[in-house]
Amino acid sequence: MSLRIEDYALIGDTQTAALVGINGSIDWLCAPRFDSAACFAALLGDESNGHWSLRPKGVERATRRRYLPGALVLETDWETDSGAVRVTDFMPLRTTHPDLIRLVHGIKGTVDMEMELVVRFDYGRLVPWARRVGGDMIYVSGGDSLLLRTELPTHGEDARTRAEFSISEGQYESFVLSWAPSFEPPREPPHAAGALEATLAWWHAWCSRLQYKGEWSTEVRDSLMVLKALTFAPTGGLVAAPTTSLPEQIGGVRNWDYRYCWLRDAAFTLWALNIGGYIEEARSWRDWLVRVAAGDPTQLQVLYGVTGESHLVEEELPHLSGYEGSRPVRIGNAAVKQFQLDVYGEILDALHLGRVMGMDYDAEAWALQRHLVQFVIDHWREPDEGIWEIRGPRQHFTHSKVMAWVALDRAVRAIERFGREGPLDEWRKVRQEIHDDVTTNGYDADRKTFVQAYGRKELDASLLLIPLVHFLPATDPRMRGTIEAIKAELMHDGFVSRYKTDETNDGLPPGEGTFLPCTFWLVDNLALIGQIDEATNLFEKLLGLRNDVGLLAEEYNHVEKRQLGNFPQALTHVGLVNSAYNLDRVRRARSAAMRSA
Repeated sequence: MSLRIEDYALIGDTQTAALVGINGSIDWLCAPRFDSAACFAALLGDESNGHWSLRPKGVERATRRRYLPGALVLETDWETDSGAVRVTDFMPLRTTHPDLIRLVHGIKGTVDMEMELVVRFDYGRLVPWARRVGGDMIYVSGGDSLLLRTELPTHGEDARTRAEFSISEGQYESFVLSWAPSFEPPREPPHAAGALEATLAWWHAWCSRLQYKGEWSTEVRDSLMVLKALTFAPTGGLVAAPTTSLPEQIGGVRNWDYRYCWLRDAAFTLWALNIGGYIEEARSWRDWLVRVAAGDPTQLQVLYGVTGESHLVEEELPHLSGYEGSRPVRIGNAAVKQFQLDVYGEILDALHLGRVMGMDYDAEAWALQRHLVQFVIDHWREPDEGIWEIRGPRQHFTHSKVMAWVALDRAVRAIERFGREGPLDEWRKVRQEIHDDVTTNGYDADRKTFVQAYGRKELDASLLLIPLVHFLPATDPRMRGTIEAIKAELMHDGFVSRYKTDETNDGLPPGEGTFLPCTFWLVDNLALIGQIDEATNLFEKLLGLRNDVGLLAEEYNHVEKRQLGNFPQALTHVGLVNSAYNLDRVRRARSAAMRSA
């Protein structure tokens, strides 16, 4: 049975993650890190590329599922003619290597169950050496090993491990799958029930720190849990998504590896963490950012590995058929070699947010920022590949120039507000030069809108960031015109596309879904210009796209009514948190004004 992207749920341990289908199959797992090679890759191929299914015999789809409140612990219920059973899936928060635990609980009657484990290392390419040691099964290939522990009898068949068993009301069974380097002695897996108790306690303690108390507190909490799950705990780096090559158009070629950390996400993520009151996580993300950005500004990349790796070569995996035939399947990301001017502004903005949040002063961090500012001064007039990482010719993207202004603006504010040292007059002068350049060359007076790139007529949803970074207020007539133009030309069934895709514009065949982060940016803009009811309705419409456990991908096909792109997408959940906060703030201000009138 083919599953839609939204048919999956996320479980994770803040160092890697797995996707669990509503059919009871875990079809994606990379171990031991988000960007490690997958040992379950059925998501991008078929069952022979690795999966782990656990479900009642002859039943293809669960009755219902949910996360336990305030925890990334998934409960899936199955009802059959003979009874009901519950499967609980989770990954314990680890101290060393990852574990994946599946608990089976008989709810009513007696249910016949079946389990199939197909381990295929290196993205489904390598069949492991499987052997039984005591009561455990161990699978080894190269440097990887997996150990399966269960009290139930299992047997091998066609390089697969299978089990059939019956579960009656009140009975419990467990399966524990543990990864370890193959050169280490097998370790003792965790006890399933104890690990569940500890995992729930950890997530509940983390969620208890939530400080957001607005109207959408549950939705904000759940999205912040996703962001926490996608954070690589040892370094603080946040991956864009736990998956690679889930398509932006079914059958298309816009299939990218998102298991890395993008610098431009920093400012949005810091705001979201700040809204939730998670200062420790924000500080870890800030520190990760400073480490990877340190050094020669000319060598700065737009993305890095979770520990700061810079060597992320893009390659294709022809042995995988792709999600619903969407090929090529890619690992690595060639955008790592691009020049994206906007990244410098996003770094300076993120570090400015750190100052606003009260993070401690770091002399080395400020020295780095001065180097980055000088790089922007020297290079802001150059074309680049822009926020959308186009694979066509470089252009003078309006958004990139706006973010160059942000770099200078945050540096100026660091001196004016926080007493940092720097050439204030020079920075003010360049800041104004960039502002004048954007308003002259990035604005089409005839169309009454800002445009995607200098000398062009096309629109771009990244222009919605202009008020959010305080380049111009949303109420400025030029920005109002831009908002209306984007609604008229880039909006489809209430959702916003990034831009009109075509080979002359971005070097790739046309076609992709509407972009959910951009639609959240429109919510913010509508709220800022006083169209609060419209903003609220659009926000609620976006919330309605979440799957049954509250997850969102990057894009949405408004015709087929399905999510697209890598899943779940951190930037989308960041947008949800930020828009909830912005709407709450504007709505409170309107209520206060009405009471005082």
